[in-house]
Amino acid sequence: MPDDHRGWPPRPVPVPNPAEDLRQAWDRMRGRFGGGPSVSPWLVLLVALVIWLASGFYIVRPDERGVVLRFGKVVRESGPGPGWHLPWPIEAVLKPSVTAIRKEEIGFRTVSVGPPAQYREIEAEALMLTGDENIVKLEFIVQYRIRPDATGPTDFLFNVRAPEDTVRAAAEAAMREVMGRTTIDDVLTEAKEKVQQDAQKGLQETLDRYRSGVEIVTLKLQDVDPPDQVNDAFKDVIGAQQDRERLINEALGYANDVVPRARGEAAQLVNEAEAYRASKTREATGAAQRFVSQQEAYAQAKAVTRERLYLETMEAILPDATKVLLDEASARQAVPYLPLERFLGGRPAPAEKPAEAPAEPGGRR
Repeated sequence: MPDDHRGWPPRPVPVPNPAEDLRQAWDRMRGRFGGGPSVSPWLVLLVALVIWLASGFYIVRPDERGVVLRFGKVVRESGPGPGWHLPWPIEAVLKPSVTAIRKEEIGFRTVSVGPPAQYREIEAEALMLTGDENIVKLEFIVQYRIRPDATGPTDFLFNVRAPEDTVRAAAEAAMREVMGRTTIDDVLTEAKEKVQQDAQKGLQETLDRYRSGVEIVTLKLQDVDPPDQVNDAFKDVIGAQQDRERLINEALGYANDVVPRARGEAAQLVNEAEAYRASKTREATGAAQRFVSQQEAYAQAKAVTRERLYLETMEAILPDATKVLLDEASARQAVPYLPLERFLGGRPAPAEKPAEAPAEPGGRR
């Protein structure tokens, strides 16, 4: 037979004996630590079993949800508080936070929080095509968290391979879809709030279809500008539009100030004219009625009516008259009555016109 350096015949293969191996390991450990009283290997095995079972206890904090895995498969979820699962390697527990707010940046990345903060632009994400075929540079952030319902943590951990990358890609797609329906003038001026709301709604619908277990807290535009190559031209256009709006607003303000005032003055004039017309109408109506009454009275007693009219006319005229009337007897002796100013109350008698006796009714003087 050929010679073999390992020797011949071959040695028998030893049969494994776990109990003997455990006893020898225990004896070696006792010898290393200085020996001691003999301890049964079964007691050591029992202690090790208790420690292994105790390792299955866990505590879920109030902001967390527990997801228990058995050989890598989800078997149940647990709420806040203490719990127990079969120890490793049979079961394990994951405890993701459902209140922590996560953030994804689209169009830029934060290099340093500072202060001052430093950012790096990602033009491949920021440049988007608007509905009127213009290009706009749009940077925004998405804040989200794990949905705190019964299946949110499990969906977040196992339904998508990379939740952060999924949120970023879905947010970029949702924003591009919204920008495809929006003109550049709207997104640069007054439509920013609507763009945010529409993009957040579309992003949430997409993530719900993926069953990603993600709840969008907010989507916020950070910077919306034209591309750097045409930024100055767009600023000039926007400045001109703002000037136009300002002039229109000033003109509307002036019109709102002048037109109501003119309308008020016109209404005042109309009211005054109507009042004047009503007054004159009533005066004319009263005079006509008085004339009719006088004519009826005159027809019944002509002499008495003439005398009454004469007296009323004299009563109205004489208080303002500057004439002195003397009967025939007094006129023959007028000297005792001089000076006549005493009868006029201190007023000088007018010299331009001689005194005349008023005409009596019927043409007498």
